[in-house]
Amino acid sequence: MIEIDSDALAQAGPSRRSRSTAAKAPWWLWAAALAIVLPLGLAIVALLVRVFDATDSAWSTLLSIRTLELIWRSFALTALVTVATTAIGVAGAWILARTDIGFKRMWGVAFALPLVIPSYVIAMVLVSSSGPRGLVAQLVGFEIPRLTGFPGAWLALTLATYPYVYLITAASIGRIDPALEEAARGLGASPWRVFRTVVLPQLRPAVGAGALLAALYTLSDFGAVSLMRFDAFTRVIYAQYSGRIDRSPAIVLSIVLILFASVIIWAERRTSGRGTTFSSTPNRPPTLHRLQGAKHVLALSIVAVVVVIGTVIPIGVLTTWVARGAYHGADISVPWNAVIGSLTGGSLAALVAMVFTVPIVVLAVRYASKRTMLLERSVFVIFSLPHITIAIAVVAFTITWARPVYQTMFVLVIVYAGMFIAQSTSAAKASLLQVDPAVEDASRSLGRGPFATLMRVTVPLMAKGLLAGGALVFVTTLKELPVTLLLSPPGFSTLAVRVWAAADELLYTRAATAALILIAMSVLPVYFLSIKPKAVVER
Repeated sequence: MIEIDSDALAQAGPSRRSRSTAAKAPWWLWAAALAIVLPLGLAIVALLVRVFDATDSAWSTLLSIRTLELIWRSFALTALVTVATTAIGVAGAWILARTDIGFKRMWGVAFALPLVIPSYVIAMVLVSSSGPRGLVAQLVGFEIPRLTGFPGAWLALTLATYPYVYLITAASIGRIDPALEEAARGLGASPWRVFRTVVLPQLRPAVGAGALLAALYTLSDFGAVSLMRFDAFTRVIYAQYSGRIDRSPAIVLSIVLILFASVIIWAERRTSGRGTTFSSTPNRPPTLHRLQGAKHVLALSIVAVVVVIGTVIPIGVLTTWVARGAYHGADISVPWNAVIGSLTGGSLAALVAMVFTVPIVVLAVRYASKRTMLLERSVFVIFSLPHITIAIAVVAFTITWARPVYQTMFVLVIVYAGMFIAQSTSAAKASLLQVDPAVEDASRSLGRGPFATLMRVTVPLMAKGLLAGGALVFVTTLKELPVTLLLSPPGFSTLAVRVWAAADELLYTRAATAALILIAMSVLPVYFLSIKPKAVVER
């Protein structure tokens, strides 16, 4: 979670936000920024063009009853997951930020921890624990109903995505001026009315942003729905792509999925645009709500139940599978090939994303114009697209026009970085907005050119934001599955692929070993992001 000093931005004025709009950006800044955006953009455009060459069978697939059912199932799953994550995230943020329950720091860390657990790992935990042959039945003789299909997919994706709503909402709650709530209570409003009429309107943009992330994640998820055997868009697209010679139906369904995601983004923009923010920064710390008796028990129970189901049980089940495997002589050796593959892919993607973030952010902040705004928005549009459709678009593009680089590490890293560069862009922009342009002007007045000023002044001043963004890209890349499945070079493996493949074959000990390593590799970057926010932006 990246902390931005809103007062500093508000007081800075236009001179601190950007240079004169009349200033012309150097050509090499544009060249560097477009070098990461254009490849994916061209691949997606090429995918759209290929739709017009689709076969009759592809169009018949689009207009079939099965496709309409697919749209309904995907819509229902996305809607219910979004509602559940919003309720959990907002409730958790309010309880941990505005009540007097004890051990808040510990609960806050545990509440956000599912962010490091991929959805397909949670799905594997649910599948392997339930049913007549599940882990619970083997250990205690009590059978949990088998969690597969729609209920299992809904629960797995809810647990995987509620931290998005929680983290963003918790940050927003910290910026609400408590004087507004106190004034409402002084006029006789009940606590519930104060929350509904004063707090929620101010939280609306933050809640909307978190809900949008949860909805897009659900719509683009492949690992959880495939392990749950639930036919959502991504699972059907992958089956159409990998199991048929004619891949036109997969391409047509991919376009439908892109349109679906676009509608969700449009709806969120329409609603969040009417959100109201009364105060950017509180003048003093809020007065905590003292909970007594049943209210205290209820608040603590809500947090504890979510932590147990979302964090304790998954890690406990994974550890139990590894221990049982070791006891029965199963191979629980570290999959070094997958570990090295994950570290290599994640590190290279983070490095490439940080490098290309610099020109994008500098153009957006220091040379603000309609063109730079379009460039910045294109980065977020790519980030919002379902990953499996991007992978199919890149496969189609490289096979047709760039076959020598098809299924190479170069393409895989570029796609990783291009998909997730929006994360590093947000963090780096927050840092650059707090850098006074006068510092860069002074460097140029001393004889340094634009490039020397960028490298010796601008980049060091925004380095902490870049590092935070790079850490986020690294964690997200570690968990990425569909792009890795479709674009990875022969012989290349990651922990994500190993977990998914082993769980799909019911080899739970092997899957649990890789999953625990994957979670351990993600914990430190997430700690840096969510527990040490002041290390990101200088105050």
